[in-house]
Amino acid sequence: MTVFAAIVLFLNAVFNVFAWPRFYARVSTDARARDAGGKATPFLIVHGVLLSVALLLALVSLVAGILLLVV
Repeated sequence: MTVFAAIVLFLNAVFNVFAWPRFYARVSTDARARDAGGKATPFLIVHGVLLSVALLLALVSLVAGILLLVV
């Protein structure tokens, strides 16, 4: 069961690292991302926060998966 949990955590980390940056790249070029003056809108800021949280969760998942296998 521990190995299964570690695999799930690794898959979560891989998904977050590959999916979210590509999604953010599309969001950042969206017309709603910046106002007429070029300033970031709440749309872009919220998605930036989501990207940050997803990458943090990926890191936590990776570390937790490693710890499950080592300890």
